[in-house]
Amino acid sequence: QVQLVESGGGAVQSGGSLRLSCVAYGYALSNYYMAWFRQAPGKERKGVAVSTFDSSSRYADSVKGRFTISRDNAKNTLYLEMNNLKHEETAMYYCAAAKRPSAWVLIREYDYNYWGQGTQVTVSS
Repeated sequence: QVQLVESGGGAVQSGGSLRLSCVAYGYALSNYYMAWFRQAPGKERKGVAVSTFDSSSRYADSVKGRFTISRDNAKNTLYLEMNNLKHEETAMYYCAAAKRPSAWVLIREYDYNYWGQGTQVTVSS
């Protein structure tokens, strides 16, 4: 059974940093595209960053230069390092896995088969 468990969310002030983690159970993370999404209250879920199994990555324009996605295949864990956080980035953050997204650089929700339960990030202004 595939399971993804996120952690690391919390409350920070604007300009602060957080590192999210996502541990995969039941499958080898190294065989999957892994992505982070976020969903703010009342808004649709959007892709933030994606990591391929050969460690290539892409980011949403809004987070380029501030967020870094990485993976530790030995620990079966995906990370998202978030720096210089903004108030408008307050959201539930989800990790997701896909075997073969149709266009992986676009980080589209419907390409991903497995989802974690989410971890809340709150950025105060």
